[in-house]
Amino acid sequence: MMNFSKNAHCGSHTSKENIQASNKIDALQVQRPRQRTVLGVLSENEQRGRTLSQGSHFSKHSSISDSSQLAFLGCRSTSSFDVYVEEACEVVLAASGQEVVSDSYHLDAETAAMQHEDLRLLLELSSSSCQDASMQSEQDKSLMSEEVHCVSEYAEDIHLHLRESEMRTRPRPGYLEKHPEITNGMRVILVDWLVEVVQEYKLRSETLHLAVNYLDRFLSCTAYVKRGKLQLVGTAALMIAAKYEEIFPPELNEFVYTTDNTYTNKQLVRMEHVFLRVLAFRMAAPTTNQFLHLFMSIHSVSANTENLALVSRINNSNYVAELSLLEIDPFLQYTPSIVAAGAYCLATYTVNKSLWPDSLHAFTGYATADIMPCMTDLHKLHIGAESCPQQAIREKYKSSKYGGVSLITAPAVLPSL
Repeated sequence: MMNFSKNAHCGSHTSKENIQASNKIDALQVQRPRQRTVLGVLSENEQRGRTLSQGSHFSKHSSISDSSQLAFLGCRSTSSFDVYVEEACEVVLAASGQEVVSDSYHLDAETAAMQHEDLRLLLELSSSSCQDASMQSEQDKSLMSEEVHCVSEYAEDIHLHLRESEMRTRPRPGYLEKHPEITNGMRVILVDWLVEVVQEYKLRSETLHLAVNYLDRFLSCTAYVKRGKLQLVGTAALMIAAKYEEIFPPELNEFVYTTDNTYTNKQLVRMEHVFLRVLAFRMAAPTTNQFLHLFMSIHSVSANTENLALVSRINNSNYVAELSLLEIDPFLQYTPSIVAAGAYCLATYTVNKSLWPDSLHAFTGYATADIMPCMTDLHKLHIGAESCPQQAIREKYKSSKYGGVSLITAPAVLPSL
């Protein structure tokens, strides 16, 4: 359900509305027993942050700036290049700082002004200093529900459409080469933080998967984004995904609050606008989560195995699929449908030593041999999850809501074909 214009006029709120929003944030603060880490502080917001800390009603979230993994938060930019958008925008900022406008179309004054504002924000991104019981729970289901998938006369068409669409909405493997100040470790920390926010606001798993897809696609279409802006990009990705997927997405102020007010409402709305322009408003992206729901519904109907083993398999599949969100390499090399098939096979092998059922082989056209490379990479990720510094996904699936599947020991070895 799209609602992109919901916060379009946030800058014109009256003082009464601001007071109401402030009271709402106070109430949210009281309800939060656990503080969440914050990725960084922008230099242009340092003075604002000091003001908030002296008498503000916002309690500060715990800082993780002392971690060796976050040494990058105190670094200054050394890059002389400006951000440019390769495909989604027609205007490129050259290394000299001059605007180069494509001759492929003519802009009216209003469009040109909007585009100039978008580019100014993209330039800021580059030039600023850096500083439920189970999956069957209704709350955790995608709007593209299993009931829809189970309609036999549409299942094949749905699957074919998803398979075609996943090729058009794939991020580019290796996109971090275009972002010298962002490392894979920083992205892992950001995704781990997004998992915490999704958990705190009780958002759907599909919202998380969409947010990570949007994040990776945005970074695939841009270059030289500064590390101090990475959390702003991630927050905008989650806000857009929540508007697309959730019935009642969190308000703008709540997303700002999750960053410990590192960014302003205006900054987040501007980032949202640029984000949508860069992605050309193509927000309907097939995810691993959607394919997993489809595979589970097809096999559960044909095999009639609605039992404890199936519930464990579902939760285990989703746990493995969410772990794959943490790593670009090698998982962006695989399509979401292959990652879903690999997660399904690893989960079923972990629970009851089976692999890819004949019903799904016939339905998808994937043979076990096609899935095995991805399954092997997922298996390595699963084994190393316990020692990974980022534990939000593993902690999530320790809960009884998910049957504690993250505590299940991964198989030592996989079967050979």
